[in-house]
Amino acid sequence: MERGFRQAGGEYHPDVDDVSVGIYLHIPFCERICPYCDFAVVRARPLARPLEERYVRALETELDRRTDATGVRTLETIYLGGGTPSLLAPESIARLVEACRSRFAPAPDVEVTLETNPGTVDREKLPGFAAAGVNRLSVGIQSFDDTVLRRLGRAHRAIEGRRTLDAARAAGFANVSVDLIVAAPGQDEASLESDLDALLRFAPEHVSTYALTIEPGTPFALAGSRGQLALADEESAVSMLVRVAERLDGAGIVRYEISNFATPGFASRHNRRYWERRPVLGLGVGAVSCEPATRDAPHGARRQNLRGLEAYLERIESGASAEASSREVLEPATARGEAVFLALRTSAGLRAASFSAEFGAAPRAFFGDAIERLVRGGFLEESPAGDLRLTPPGILVSDSIFADFV
Repeated sequence: MERGFRQAGGEYHPDVDDVSVGIYLHIPFCERICPYCDFAVVRARPLARPLEERYVRALETELDRRTDATGVRTLETIYLGGGTPSLLAPESIARLVEACRSRFAPAPDVEVTLETNPGTVDREKLPGFAAAGVNRLSVGIQSFDDTVLRRLGRAHRAIEGRRTLDAARAAGFANVSVDLIVAAPGQDEASLESDLDALLRFAPEHVSTYALTIEPGTPFALAGSRGQLALADEESAVSMLVRVAERLDGAGIVRYEISNFATPGFASRHNRRYWERRPVLGLGVGAVSCEPATRDAPHGARRQNLRGLEAYLERIESGASAEASSREVLEPATARGEAVFLALRTSAGLRAASFSAEFGAAPRAFFGDAIERLVRGGFLEESPAGDLRLTPPGILVSDSIFADFV
């Protein structure tokens, strides 16, 4: 695990040569705000060119101000997320990618991901993104069923999803991830099987799949509180998630994290940085930065930007910081819990030796009762060396398991 520090005599000391960074750029614009979404987004239909230019310029300015403070030299990943980054012109994406590459020493194989929504791209725009340096697309399909898409409040139709995937291949993209939502309102097993059939016909390199989660403050949360939202029960949702994993595994798209599946060599390198607690520089509205360990923050630190678009722009344009609050230095107890639950999200699990090197003792020294109970219950596997990994039953109740550690 790359933490940016080498252990010596029980303390952590900077070793900048070993530290790399991933950059996350948040693009908050959406044609329509989905009723289940609680991200930092704004409706922009259409996205006015002056606003696009203003926001891109603000991202470049923030990047300039924060590059020297990162303490890193090698750029490994760039992730343009949202929102709907594919609403931007290819020229804007090219500017942002080049801005990142020019301010760091890019690795020879920098992974550059662009989140894309069907209906916002076509066979003319996608080649422009490829020319801009994007080499990985994450496509927000969510479903190939028009009824499900309508109930989810999505802006696109199923045919647009299929056309987007075909256009991605025609543009030369050989690394495509597809997002699917499971247990959507009104979705049944037949609809899910149809979605999986369509997905596997396309044969993506990567799939992210999630059971629909109702976030507080969203229109779906309000509808649910009024009894106006028909959701799958927990048993049905679990059954659907199991079926997704079975179908994907049978097609050679293997789970490497609770919600993520990939063919060999195509796991998301950027997202792995979060699960491995490696540095990420977050830029833009609501973006979160994960900082490497330093002497004053031996387990790392976090920063988060303001979630309001106009407030963010005004701060950047006035020369002020866009941070919503002060830098959060991770306390040892917080860092220990996060080290466990983030590692347990992955198929590799938690390596006891790495944990002990950072925290001075094995996981059982801090979480012995919980580990013993979960191992006896069949939810955790423990190796003779003390390494931990979720079992298949553990994956299905992972949220309750993680509550034991954080």
